[in-house]
Amino acid sequence: MSNIPTDLKYTKSHEWVRDNADGTVTVGITDHAQEALGDIVFVEAPESGREVDADEATAVVESVKAASDIYSPLAGEVVDSNELLTDTPDVINTSPYDEGWIFRLAPSDMAALDGLLDAAAYEKVVEDDA
Repeated sequence: MSNIPTDLKYTKSHEWVRDNADGTVTVGITDHAQEALGDIVFVEAPESGREVDADEATAVVESVKAASDIYSPLAGEVVDSNELLTDTPDVINTSPYDEGWIFRLAPSDMAALDGLLDAAAYEKVVEDDA
């Protein structure tokens, strides 16, 4: 069973979102997503300053199995990308919710965070995928 922290928000496309309480959010892929992908070998994170729309392909994660787009859960401006992933992309496999975050975003509307899935709703998405 996948690890689904209750303090995060989720998307149906398996991204997680952490409210940093400073007007920004951190985005990564869920434990379920990294398990499905297998060993991650490359991450193309977005550049700081990039404006993105909600549900826009914003990053790419490549594994030994496939390349997958990572979608921005909210509209806003990318303010940071995880430099650690350049040399050690597989940290997403070992620490998807902590060291394996992909990018930080300054959402244009923080209230949109309320429209994302909570842990219980995301758990149902994972069960339906099984």
